[in-house]
Amino acid sequence: MFVLAMRSVRRRPGRFLATLLSAFLGAAVVMTFGSLHDTAAGSGVDSVSAETLTTAASVVGGYGTLLVFFAVASTLTVTVRQRAPELEVLRCAGATPGQIGRMVVSEAVAVALVGAGAAVGPAMLGGRLLLDVFQDTGQVAGSVGYSFGPVALLTGVGITVVAAAGAALLAVRRVARAGRPRGRARGFLANAALVTGAVSVTSTFAMDATDAALMAAPAYGAILLSVGFALRAPRLLEGVLDRLDLSGASGWLAVRNLRERAAHLAGILMSLILFTAVAAATLTMQAVESDAVAASGLVRSVDAKNLQTLNFTVVGIIVVFVCVMLVNSLYAATAYRRGEFGRQRLAGATPGQVLGTVGTEALVLTVTGVFFGTVAALAGIVPFTVVRGDAVLPGQAFGVWLVVGSVALVVVVGTSLATARRVLRAPATEAVGLAA
Repeated sequence: MFVLAMRSVRRRPGRFLATLLSAFLGAAVVMTFGSLHDTAAGSGVDSVSAETLTTAASVVGGYGTLLVFFAVASTLTVTVRQRAPELEVLRCAGATPGQIGRMVVSEAVAVALVGAGAAVGPAMLGGRLLLDVFQDTGQVAGSVGYSFGPVALLTGVGITVVAAAGAALLAVRRVARAGRPRGRARGFLANAALVTGAVSVTSTFAMDATDAALMAAPAYGAILLSVGFALRAPRLLEGVLDRLDLSGASGWLAVRNLRERAAHLAGILMSLILFTAVAAATLTMQAVESDAVAASGLVRSVDAKNLQTLNFTVVGIIVVFVCVMLVNSLYAATAYRRGEFGRQRLAGATPGQVLGTVGTEALVLTVTGVFFGTVAALAGIVPFTVVRGDAVLPGQAFGVWLVVGSVALVVVVGTSLATARRVLRAPATEAVGLAA
């Protein structure tokens, strides 16, 4: 099966471009921050600089690990689901589920190794630029020299390969369980995340306004709440669709398509919820904290500068990853509907009606994801603002939310419509023939 996997990658490399891009970006992020560990361990590095570098590498490296897994998992799930007929042929030819799983894992690991190897150069450049940022802001001494060593390489390659192998196994299991009722593990994890998140944000009221860790509890609480919502994405989408009544052929067809494909679209909705909650909560709370410090006339400490740098860096990484995940997943999912679009056109639908249906689907997905992400973000923002500034909702919240929502809207609707428009260029009869 390993030989078959390598032949599959060589013969159809375009199929694995989305996974390659996710692995490349993931390895670049992990290596970039892993190099800060190598730099902190260098000779002549003072304790304050070493602590700053180690903290940044540990915190962002942890987020990076999770994002690598989710990014690779989202692209592999779509790819493996689209290969269901091919995998069924292999089963009919005598391949066991274990052999098919090993083939998919081998493909994912091979692509991950290529992506990790290509990420070494950009990671070295990114790590050096990141060190310059820390030095320019006075968080790291100017005498500290940059180092890219074994920690960066081993963590980057190891995490990317392990994430790809785990995501591939998960994707195969999801496809194999298609149509079967889901187990209780997902529901248990969702409930645990919601309860833990609620406890975390509530604990903010027991803290002082000057507490250095004031932002930690509501921020982590908002993230956990968004994870709980994300794990329940299919049910949330179905609940929204049950209450949605859209007029017109495109609206009716969009709601019907979304209801039929709710489980398949869960990954996209999960990404939207997590992106909205993390970005809106983190940026809003950081803006409130910065304005409060500026109003007090105090000089920010090194720890405060570190926290601000980490917040902006984490949000930046999440934005890039989520955009890549959404573009990859939406492109693959929309392009896969070539035959469906062709049949609609043969049944009398115009290209404009098909585009209207796709645009309506994307808009419903975006509004649903941004709504539940906003709920999770507000659950963290409100307690933080009440304790830090004696207000319920900060004035910075609307501007941040508007930017975050606009990014989500442009990425989801723009990618869906652009891909659908490209697919519709082919004649309907040809599209149906290719799909068959």
